[in-house]
Amino acid sequence: MEEENASSWQYKIKSFIRECIRVLKVTKKPNSVEFKTIVKVSGLGILIIGSIGFIVQMAKILFFQ
Repeated sequence: MEEENASSWQYKIKSFIRECIRVLKVTKKPNSVEFKTIVKVSGLGILIIGSIGFIVQMAKILFFQ
C-alpha cells in the first residue's frame, strides 16, 4: 500500500515538472508593444475595480450609517 502511495506522488511530481517544462517551451518574452498593452489593460482593470469598490464603500457609508 505504501509503495502505491509513493509511486503515486512521484508520478504526480514528474507529471507536474513535465507540464511546467512544456509551458516554458511555449511561452515567449513579449515585445515592447505587447508589454505596454498588457500594462495599460491591467492598469485600467485595477482602476475600474478600485472605483467600484470606492462607490460601494461610499454607498454603504451614506445609506447604512
